[in-house]
This record gives sequence, structure tokens and C-alpha cells, in this order.
Amino acid sequence: MNTLVEKVQRELIQAIENDDLVLPTLPEVALKVREAAEDPDISISALSKVIGNDAALTARIIKVVNSPLLRTAKEITDLQMAISRLGINYTCNLATGLAMEQMFQATSDVVDRKMREVWNKSTEIAGICHVLCRHYTRLMPDQATLAGLVHQIGILPILTYAEEHNELLSDSISLNHVIEKIHPIIGDKILRAWEFPEPIAIVPSQYLDFERDSAKVDYVDIVQVATLQSYLGTTHPYTQLDWGRIPAFGKLGLDPNVDMQADEDLSAAMEAAMSMLQ
Repeated sequence: MNTLVEKVQRELIQAIENDDLVLPTLPEVALKVREAAEDPDISISALSKVIGNDAALTARIIKVVNSPLLRTAKEITDLQMAISRLGINYTCNLATGLAMEQMFQATSDVVDRKMREVWNKSTEIAGICHVLCRHYTRLMPDQATLAGLVHQIGILPILTYAEEHNELLSDSISLNHVIEKIHPIIGDKILRAWEFPEPIAIVPSQYLDFERDSAKVDYVDIVQVATLQSYLGTTHPYTQLDWGRIPAFGKLGLDPNVDMQADEDLSAAMEAAMSMLQ
């Protein structure tokens, strides 16, 4: 590991330990949605007023409800009808996840490109998480989707740091090394600061532990398998691992040798899930 990587990691880890690292805050609309979700008596019309203030988010939720995965015979064009169809909890988790796209923007072109790349990968994995959850578990697909959307959230402060340190920005190998090493620790810290539920807050730091074997299937397992599936057909190092030795597959009841994309129904469902989030 070169001295630049060591220096950056040391500084970032020290900043985390001293609570000096400026963690990103949730977009305002996501904060309001989370606040609304905490009210057990929230009505569909009250939630639709909160979300309705953000035209882009409203359009995204209506797009999701009309996607091939969720649509009914009649097209839904109204936010209240969309919330009614999805349910309040599902809508709140979806709105929180989708609102985060606003955070993946930067002032410099290089960082902006990297942030787009991270967000696009997160939506791809979130789509696969949605399908895995629905087909192989009894967990909540909206929570699995949210877990997929936030599993790389720890990359944001690293890219913000890189924007202010040209020597790191101009060395993509070192930058990727730092991201790989540090983003899981920062990710957990961000999700805890945002008061995300524990089963999702632990995802960033644990989804790359391929020996992890929890008592029962959870959102970490789903994100882990979705991440591996997303690299099928590529030369990524994860495809060289012995997937048969990864406990998450067994807990999902999924044969590690099966390519989900080779199954027409699953492949169509994954494509639909990914496109509804983009």
C-alpha cells in the first residue's frame, strides 16, 4: 500500500474516531418522510402532501408503482393512489432511498462521474435485492431495496475528501483502494447517525464479509448475494471466489451455480426492478 493511501486512511480513520468527520445529512424531503413514517397515525393524504412537495420524487414513486413488477391493470397517475397501492411503510422506505440520489452530485467532473457510477451500481444492486427478497425470503422487499441503495453510502465522504485533495483525485488506483478499505466503516457510521434500523445499519460493514454466517437470512445476506450476482459475466475478482463456500447462498436457498439472469422470469423481474429505480 503506498504512502498516499496510508496517509488518507490514517486521516479518515482518525477523523471517524474523533467524530471530526463531517457526515452527509439526509436530503430534506427524506428527513420529512422519515418523520412522517414515525407517526403511527399518519394518513395517506398527509404523507402525499410531504412527498408531493418534491415533484421529481413524486414522479419517481408513480413510475415505480406502474413498473412491470408492481403495476395493476389500471395505470396509476396520482400520488395518493400510488401510496395507497404501495402502502405507507413501503412508500416511506422507497422515498427515503430514492431521495438520496440528490446527494450523489459533486462540483468537479471527475468526482461527479464517480458518484454517478456509485449511484448506478447501488440502484442495480437494489433492484436485484428486491427480486431476491421477494423470491427467496419472507423479509420486506422495500427494506431490501433500501439496503441495496445505501450499502455504499460510506463512499460519499471519501469522494468529498478527494475533491479537496488533488493528489488523491489524480491517482484513481489509490482512490479506489481507499474507498474499498474505508467505506464500510463510514457507511455504518452514517446510517447510525441517520437512525436507520439496525438490520440495515450493519449492511455497509458486513456485506463484503463472505464468511459471515448469521443465524438466519437477513438484509446483509441479500445485499451480499445481489452484489455477487451483479458481477456475473465479468472478470471482477468476486467472480473468482468459490461461491459454494459462501453461507449467504444457503440461507437464501439459492444454488450458487445458478445464474439468475439465465432464468427468464427472474431475469425479467431483475431488469424491471433495476429500471424502476433509475
